Amino acid sequence: MGLLTSLLTLPLAPVRGVTWVAERVLDKAEEEYYDPAPVWRELSELEARLVRGEIDEETFEAREDELLDRLEEITAHRTQTP
Repeated sequence: MGLLTSLLTLPLAPVRGVTWVAERVLDKAEEEYYDPAPVWRELSELEARLVRGEIDEETFEAREDELLDRLEEITAHRTQTP
């Protein structure tokens, strides 16, 4: 980048900086959203609650279906993302 180009685009530097930060935040949010570990932990805790008698079978199955759907979404995303 030449000196003239640097001077002419200098007013855009804050915009480029904000864009860069926003991209990093998005990357981190997607990384956390598509992490299967919390879903597996919740499935484990859900089963433990069923065994302890804290929830009934119907509640267990409904929440388990939601969590398994979430795991399918995560798996699909990971196979699509290079």
